[in-house]
Amino acid sequence: MMAISISGIAQAEEVALDPENTLNLYLKDDGLVVIKLRPDLAPKHVARLKTLAREKFYDGIVFHRVIPDFMAQTGDPTGTGTGSSDYPDVRAEFTNKASFGKAGILGMARSQHPDSANSQFFITLDDASFLDRNYTIFGEVVSGMNYVNTIAVGEPPANPDKIIKMRVAADPQD
Repeated sequence: MMAISISGIAQAEEVALDPENTLNLYLKDDGLVVIKLRPDLAPKHVARLKTLAREKFYDGIVFHRVIPDFMAQTGDPTGTGTGSSDYPDVRAEFTNKASFGKAGILGMARSQHPDSANSQFFITLDDASFLDRNYTIFGEVVSGMNYVNTIAVGEPPANPDKIIKMRVAADPQD
C-alpha cells in the first residue's frame, strides 16, 4: 500500500491508496495529480482507464473542453471531442453510491447514448451533482487539484493544456 498525506483546512488526513487502483496524471510545471480509482463503483471503466494508461494512450492528449466551474474533459486522441480508442465502448455503470457533488470527481464522457463511453473522461471543477446517475463515476482526485484548476479554459482552449503522461501508480513512471 502507498500512503499519501492530504492537507485539509484544519487537519491532515492519511489516505491509504492501492497502487494498482491509483493513477498518476502528470500535467505541466511538474504538476502531479493523484487519482484514486473506484473499481467498487465502475469495474469496467476502471479496467479501461488502466489498460489505456498502461498503453500510454493518454500521453500528449489535450484537454479539449474546459468549462469554468464545471469540468475539464480529455481523452480524445483527435483533440476534437469526437475521437476515442480502438476498443469497443463500455456499458454505463451508473451508481447512487457516489456523487459528482464536489470538485475532483472523475467521470466518463459519452455521447447521448449511455453505453457509449470509451476513452474520454472529465474531472469536475465544482459541484456537478446534476450529472449523478447519468454519467459513470470512476475515481476522485486525492492530490493535485491545484494543478487541475490551472488547465486552460475553452471549447476548445486557444492553447490547450495536455496530459504529459498518465500511469498506474503500481507501474514504472517513465
